[in-house]
Order: sequence, then structure tokens, then C-alpha cells
Amino acid sequence: MNSRKKAVLDLLWNEPYKIGHWVGFKDLTTLHNEWLRSFLYATDDQTLLAHRGSYKTTDLSLFLALHSVIRPNENVMFFRKTDDDVTEVVTQARKILKSGAMGQIVFNLYETDLKLLKENNSEIHTNLCTSTKGVSQVVGLGIGTSITGKHADIVVTDDIVNLKDRISKAERERTKTQYMELQNIKNRSGRFINTGTPWHKEDAISIMPNVKRYDCYSTGLITRAKLEELRQSMSDSLFAANYELKHIADKDAMFKEPKFTADESLIYDGACHIDASYGGADGTAFTIIKERPDGSCIGFGKRWNRHVDECLSEIEMYRKRYRAGTVYCEDNADKGYLRKELTGFGIPSSGYHESMNKFVKISTYLKKAWKQIIWLEDTDPEYINEILDYSEFAEHDDSPDSAASLLRKMENKTSYNPVRGGI
Repeated sequence: MNSRKKAVLDLLWNEPYKIGHWVGFKDLTTLHNEWLRSFLYATDDQTLLAHRGSYKTTDLSLFLALHSVIRPNENVMFFRKTDDDVTEVVTQARKILKSGAMGQIVFNLYETDLKLLKENNSEIHTNLCTSTKGVSQVVGLGIGTSITGKHADIVVTDDIVNLKDRISKAERERTKTQYMELQNIKNRSGRFINTGTPWHKEDAISIMPNVKRYDCYSTGLITRAKLEELRQSMSDSLFAANYELKHIADKDAMFKEPKFTADESLIYDGACHIDASYGGADGTAFTIIKERPDGSCIGFGKRWNRHVDECLSEIEMYRKRYRAGTVYCEDNADKGYLRKELTGFGIPSSGYHESMNKFVKISTYLKKAWKQIIWLEDTDPEYINEILDYSEFAEHDDSPDSAASLLRKMENKTSYNPVRGGI
């Protein structure tokens, strides 16, 4: 064995993270080297839970590239929540393989040039593979994709549990079922690599094996000052899930266990509300609610971290899609500005003067109606999450405020019975 080949083999076995440095990932540390070596060389199933911003997905993309070179005849099936989520990681792995550093490594190992015979948003296959399996070395899929007839030496899941799993029991059960079905595609001598962040005590991560946790305090990747900044920018429960990898009990939460439906027709002819942002930390929230004859309400919500002007075209798209009517909006601060903008879009609108304390309004109208509201499944998870995290001292309350304001408007409109004909 020549000295160059031995040096490459030693590097791949002992310090593969350094290859990450060469291809631009300068922030990878010896901790990432530990993770990467376990991905490449462990023989048992594993589950690595790490906080947001820990570069675990970067480490996975490096694994996908290196594994294609180290064990070119083994195939990997890589799953994320959706097909679009897969594209990001497969594209990154493809770029790593096409780098000069990887080309030199392959030449030193095999005395041949590295060529990508198949490269797209979901597949990678190189000229190093001599297997007759007929499947690409790396195949990426959304977790809900049909896997009938598929097999893999290594099954990788990354962030298949997300915010949707926190807010929806149906989504949690769906993800768990999809994860269990993946057991059928693992070859007899194969293994699982799971990575992600837990969102709920009963989500799919609760059934994953051999869990190792790396919270924001143990990795040393985020400074204390930055952690405090992050803590101040989100709710306690969101920070706990994303950075401390734990769940805060919601026994005292005002809102919990939202219900969902896929039947869009139930919300037709509803009313709308906009809680507008004109800059700063607040967001823009849009709500549609339709009261049903049986007393239930069908709801839809969307939230943006943007100025209301940048949301109006999307708001009108949703209003038309769900065949909704008038849009209500507060006109205290903007002196009727938003109503004029809505009129310019051809959107029917009605302004009102807000004088009610926000906490009282939310804890009165939204709290009272909460158990009767069934949300469309297409409702923005960020919108529902903001409601679930609401308290009197919540930093962000645009979504619950929008829903409560619309419910109040609907209740007052229903209860108003003018006397006809005089007395």
C-alpha cells in the first residue's frame, strides 16, 4: 500500500470531519467527528438527538458523500419529512462529492477519477459502485412516499418529526406509522441512523432505538449570551424543545390538543381577520373561521414574520381558495391604511376600533370557543404553535389575537338583533 493511500485511509478512519473543513464546513468540531465516525462505522441502530444549530444535518450530508466512497456497493435510503426537505441535503452531498478534495481522495484510494453517473435532487450514483443491485448509492425520499419494493443497507431519517408533530396528534400517529413501515426496507444486515429534535413526548422519536442526546449546554456550540438571546426570542416550550431537547408540561396551558380536518369545503363562506404587522418584532396573522349549524367552528390560520403589505397577495389567495368573505381589521393605529390597501386588492373589508385588553379578549373569546374549533390541516403550524404557547406574558400573540378578534366579531354580529318597525 502506498503512503498516500494509507494517509487517506487513516484520515477517513480517525478524522473524517477534517474533510468537512476542506469543503467549506469550518465549524465542524471533534464532537462532529465523533458523530460522523458513528454514522460511517457503527454496526447497531442509533438515534442522535441534537439541538438546533448543531450542524447535525451538515454532518449527515458529509456522511452521505463519504459513505458513497468508502463503501460504494452499499446503498443508503435517506428520509426527511417531505420531498422538498430531502433536496437540500442531497444537493449538499452532491456538491461535496464534486469538490476537488473528494476527487483527490478517490484518486488516491482507487487510482481513478470520480464520476457522478446519476445526480439529481433525490439520487446520487458514482462510477465507484460495481454492485448489480440496480439502485443508486443514495436515494432521498419524503417520509410519506411509497416504499413498496425498496430495500437499503442503511436507512437514514433526519428531522422526520417537526412542529406539525407537536400540534397534531394525527400527524404524530402518521409519522410513527411511516417510521415503523421503514423497518421493512432495511436489509437483514443493515442498520438505522436517526437524527432529529423531539417535539412531543409521544412523537416518533419516542419509539426510536439507542438514543443519545446532545443539548445546547453539553455541545458548547452556542455561547451563553447567544442562548439567552435565543431564549428571549421564543416561547419557553419552543426553546425547551429546540435547544434543551425536553418537553415542558402543558397542564397549565390555556390551549392544547387542537383538532384538525382535511375537508376544506366546511370552511366555505367564513369570515376573515388580519392582525397586521407594520415592522418590528410582531408578525402578521390571518384567520378564517366559519361557524357551523352544529355549533362547531372550522378555522384556518396563517402567520408571517413580515410587514402586512408583503402578505396581502397570499391573503387574497387563501381568501379565494376558501371562498371567504369580509376581512375585518383594527384601524386604531393605521388610521384606515390597511382597509385602503385591501380595497386596492379588491378585497371586501371592515374596520373596527379596538379598546379591549388583549389578554382578556383572548382568554374570553378564544378560550370559550377552543374546544369547538376544528382547524384545517393546511393551517400554518407556526400559527397553531403561537396559540399553544400563549400566556398573559407571551412575547408573540398575533395568531391568538387574530382568532379571538374574529370570534368576538362573529359573536357580536350573531347576538345583535335590531328592533324592526319601531314601537
